[in-house]
Amino acid sequence: MKKSQRKNVTSKKSSRQTRANAILDILKQKYPEADCSLEFVSPYQLLIATILSAQCTDVQVNKVTPALFAAFPDAKSLSTAPVERIEELIRSTGFYHNKAKNIRAACAAMIEKHGGAVPGSMEELTSLPGVGRKTANVVLGN
Repeated sequence: MKKSQRKNVTSKKSSRQTRANAILDILKQKYPEADCSLEFVSPYQLLIATILSAQCTDVQVNKVTPALFAAFPDAKSLSTAPVERIEELIRSTGFYHNKAKNIRAACAAMIEKHGGAVPGSMEELTSLPGVGRKTANVVLGN
């Protein structure tokens, strides 16, 4: 890539960042009380709740997560849980077969690659099973 092309790419990125920051400022002014309606106390809980919220209401997710987190309080316990037990606890959120499989695999990946912690970057989050950009943005934004 030529020097002039690199400079153009860099200026486009900074222009997008400036525009994004301006939009965020406007949204914060217009909606100062905006908050995530998912109930959570840790990044781990937020990640799992957000994965569960796909094609499901936050109200339903909030009904399911207390029992799920009581049974599996951290990524390590959920990573080794029987998929059938996870499915049983999250059945009412829909698509529970895939969600259970992805949640368990995401927790295993967090244990293996991130010491059990929820990763802090878009790239790392989206590398987890069941985590797309939308889920990663919710986690990073909260």
